[in-house]
Amino acid sequence: MKAAVVGHPIAHSQSPTIHGHWLESTGIAGTYEALDLHPDAFADEIRALVERGFQGVNVTVPHKEAALALADTTDETARRIGASNTLVFTQGKIQARNTDAYGFWENLAPSLNGQTPKRALVLGAGGAARAVLVALQDAGVQDIVLANRTLSRAQALADELAVSARIEPLSWDDAESLMDQQMLPLIINTSSRGMKGENPITCTLAAQTSQTVVNDIVYNPLQTALLQSAEVRGCRTVDGLGMLLHQARPAFQAFFGGRVVVDAGLRHKVERRMGLV
Repeated sequence: MKAAVVGHPIAHSQSPTIHGHWLESTGIAGTYEALDLHPDAFADEIRALVERGFQGVNVTVPHKEAALALADTTDETARRIGASNTLVFTQGKIQARNTDAYGFWENLAPSLNGQTPKRALVLGAGGAARAVLVALQDAGVQDIVLANRTLSRAQALADELAVSARIEPLSWDDAESLMDQQMLPLIINTSSRGMKGENPITCTLAAQTSQTVVNDIVYNPLQTALLQSAEVRGCRTVDGLGMLLHQARPAFQAFFGGRVVVDAGLRHKVERRMGLV
């Protein structure tokens, strides 16, 4: 059995490490590789992989929207998010799936102590935010504040996705004031702020307490300035690496038929590969 991750560029992808770990631990006979596909050749190259007998591919930037458009069928989550990170090939057909929302919630849920927050603040209104918003809605979060540096983008995304929950658009400055003035049960950064080479989020989180969960989906560095501020306030913190690991689980099962878990061994292997430890 054969699968791959496709993107442009692709050298940064940790998917070969993750799936390689699971192939080894399960003893499943399969291969998983990284393929750099230029956007102009994406559709033809994907169809060629179908012809070559691949079980499917994971999809990373810049191909996630093109993957959705290329597919013969799409699952509901991929349609709602508007992008696909997993293409599954069956009997010559291409099915688009999206496991990002699943990966986000699986990473976050253990820190919620079995409780669904009534309210959440989401920072950023890009592609990652779409998956997070869908996950929050599916989990039953009813009141979501969506903040972005460009308010009109937050407004547009809120208008599009506010179906099963209220989504209130907010400017970034107002969101920082909110975090300093009002206790929130859940804060999630989906923006690139805090990523290596990007400006950090330096809000002090003055109103947050041990009842607040702060999740930064950035995983390089693992300990962002936002998470450092959260720890000072006594908040529960969740880094972004687990989302990356958990989103791969449904894809591995679809490609290779094996049920796998995210454990300390896998996490440590990826951390070493990325130079995080």
